[in-house]
Formats: sequence, C-alpha cells, structure tokens
Amino acid sequence: KDLISAVLILGSYSFLLALVWAWLGAVDVAFVEAVVGSGLATIFFLLTLFGTAPKDTHLRRSAPPRLALLGLPVLGLLLLYAAEDLPRFNDPASPASVHVSPDYLRNSLEDTETPNVVTAVLMDYRAFDTLIETAVIFTAGVACVLLLGRKRE
Repeated sequence: KDLISAVLILGSYSFLLALVWAWLGAVDVAFVEAVVGSGLATIFFLLTLFGTAPKDTHLRRSAPPRLALLGLPVLGLLLLYAAEDLPRFNDPASPASVHVSPDYLRNSLEDTETPNVVTAVLMDYRAFDTLIETAVIFTAGVACVLLLGRKRE
C-alpha cells in the first residue's frame, strides 16, 4: 500500500514539474517530462509493483547519519545564498535577454539561412543538444518496446 502511494506521489510530482516547465516556456522539456516522467515511469513502477511478489513486508528504518542531518541544512542555506545572484524571473535586463536573445534574432538568418528563429536555434545553434535529446527519447522508446514485448514465464 505504501509503495503504491509513493509511486502515485512521484507521478503527481513529475506532472507538476511538467506544468512548471510549460509555464517557464520550455514546452519540449515539459512534453518529455509529462510523457516519460509522469506517464511511462508511473506505469512501469505500478507494473513492477503488481508483477512481483512481496518478499519482505517488514519495514526497517535506520536513523539518518548525523553528517546528513548537519549537511543538508547547510547545503540548503548555500543554495539560497547562491540563488540571490540569479537574475529575476522575466527580467528584461538579464544577460540572456540583453546579450543572447538579440544576437539570435539579429544573426540567425545570416548564420543559418533559416527564416524561422526557433528552427535556427534548435537545429543549428543547439543541434548537438537536440540530437542527444532525440537519442534519449528513442532509447526510452526502444526500452519500452523491449520491456512490454517480453513473454512472461
């Protein structure tokens, strides 16, 4: 029972993360997170839970190490301190808005001979990143086909 709840919470968290990515404008990342994270991962975890027999139902918990109890709050404070140096959300004076975006808009047609700026960024400026994303999605699809196509003994 507890494991099923954990899987459903994980799927819900992944779906909320996909909504955050969509809200931030990263629709491609949001789509992959929704499909792989909240969809396929949740289904595979549930299939694994229902397809295996419970061997040990007694839950044993040990106390967390003292170093973790001390280190995690310190790490959290360091991350909060570092976050102050990040540009504000939707800040038109951020380095990406002042330097990177205008350069893409100004030079994309000349550099790439592609009239669509989005296509120029995805297929020319970030082609290697797009290739790796495509390879990851393809590998996940092949893994799904192989896992779902196996005969049960």
